[in-house]
Amino acid sequence: QVQLVESGGGLVQPGGSLRLSCAASESIVNIYMMGWARQPPGKQRELVAQSFRGDSTVYADSVKGRFTISRDNAKNTVYLQMNSLEPEDTAVYYCTANLRNWGQGTQVTVSA
Repeated sequence: QVQLVESGGGLVQPGGSLRLSCAASESIVNIYMMGWARQPPGKQRELVAQSFRGDSTVYADSVKGRFTISRDNAKNTVYLQMNSLEPEDTAVYYCTANLRNWGQGTQVTVSA
């Protein structure tokens, strides 16, 4: 099964940007859905962005217009560009393949 490793998290001020990366251990060309979910402290995990084979994307209302998911099939990597970050975006962010395989997560903290 595919192994996923996230990177790019960190501390950022409100209004700032971060780009998360998810490196897969094998080709993602034929993976139906690659996505990003997040889990704020004390809350349930929430799926925030999905990229489907065929290039369609779906976003949670909470991030629509601020976050962009993209795939680089040549690098077996999925990205999450996050702009206009808010304190409410603070969470551990997880990469997923078909909601079946998950990475270990990367912490994003938005704070002044």
